[in-house]
Amino acid sequence: MPSSLPRTSMAMVPCERCGAQNFIPADLGMFQYASCKQCGHAVMTPVKLDQFELRAVCGSGGMATVYRAHDEILDRDVAVKLMQPEFAGDQNAMAGFFREARYQASLNHTHIVQVYNYGEHSGYKYLVMEVADRGDLDGLIKKHGRVDELYVLDVGIKISSALELVAKKNLIHLDLKPDNILYNSDGEPKLTDFGICRRTDEPRGDGLVGTPFYIAPERVALGRQDFRSDMYSLGATMYHAITGRVPFDGPTVEETVWMHVKTRLVPPRKLVKDISKDTEAAILRSMHKDPAKRYENFEDFRMALEAARSRLLVKRYG
Repeated sequence: MPSSLPRTSMAMVPCERCGAQNFIPADLGMFQYASCKQCGHAVMTPVKLDQFELRAVCGSGGMATVYRAHDEILDRDVAVKLMQPEFAGDQNAMAGFFREARYQASLNHTHIVQVYNYGEHSGYKYLVMEVADRGDLDGLIKKHGRVDELYVLDVGIKISSALELVAKKNLIHLDLKPDNILYNSDGEPKLTDFGICRRTDEPRGDGLVGTPFYIAPERVALGRQDFRSDMYSLGATMYHAITGRVPFDGPTVEETVWMHVKTRLVPPRKLVKDISKDTEAAILRSMHKDPAKRYENFEDFRMALEAARSRLLVKRYG
């Protein structure tokens, strides 16, 4: 089990929401919180991890928590993904965490969250990454119900460009969904979470991994997967964003995943009449149940989305 990490010596901590300086009592433990004196927002006890001071939680998953942190040597803000201590003795979990680091670090692209480093300190394994903490596509869908078509096309174009590189590296993301498209401070979308990413020549392993609402049918029925599985998931993500509804939603997880195989997809324009025919056609082709009838590569998919965006811009603005 990892040992405790030291608290930073910093006594005054800025609030992430309003910027007010807050005194942190000396008896407040690791990863505990005080309330901001000005706005009431939770202010985390700063924790030291090598050269990184962890200052606030950005997000949390089953195996790791992501913190906004400051690199005291390079004097820049970073994100630190810290493996939960209960997984420290799990060899499969640790191998997967290291694999995620290597795969994501190999992908240098404007629309992929960049991994800077991998390390271990006091038994804690962690990744150091680019900060992208201005929300995610899932949050936009929940806030607005559905997202503007031009915006969805822009996201689709940028993420399909990122997936071009993923495919060229012979990798498959395998968990593309709105939650894994983050935004940085400039509002640019960034693909993240390569935790179940695999090489195309790797054995699939036991069980079906992924998110039921966006999983490709060939992965469910045949156990096969390649870049076209990611294409389907991107199409399903765009479908959800543009219509406000996931493509398939059964009463159970098992029924939902099998709907991708057996149930006909409702065309987007049946749900939202003002979606353009070009956008609908691109999404439907990317989500064809037969992988051979999807786009031959991500470049072709991206070009179809760019053409749909160009025609929509002319229609809207002349």
